[in-house]
Amino acid sequence: MKIVRALRGAVCCENTKESITDNVCRMCNELILQNELNASDIISIQFSITNDLTVLNPATALRKGNMRIDVSEIPLFCTQEAYIEGGMPFVVRVLVHTYMDQFVKRKNVYLNGAEKLRPDFVQN
Repeated sequence: MKIVRALRGAVCCENTKESITDNVCRMCNELILQNELNASDIISIQFSITNDLTVLNPATALRKGNMRIDVSEIPLFCTQEAYIEGGMPFVVRVLVHTYMDQFVKRKNVYLNGAEKLRPDFVQN
């Protein structure tokens, strides 16, 4: 039986359109691959970005980038991450709401330096 689950991820990027597009797509493709998702499983994808990423919305990057699945019908949203003094810069975070088998372990994805945010989620 499938239930609604939430997957998390984060990736560090440079403030260029290319870096944001490449890294956002890499992170989302890994979430899709590791959790064996189809487009029809995904309810929505929400991004947050730190205030130093100013050149491209990650939702736009995902739509225009090289994805394993068709994301054109998936609702996407982006918000700015709350500024926290001393927080990690240049980070895109993602929260994916999806249908998954209730007994399958969720696999979250942290890449390109963002592993420091949640070392408990990093897979060895």
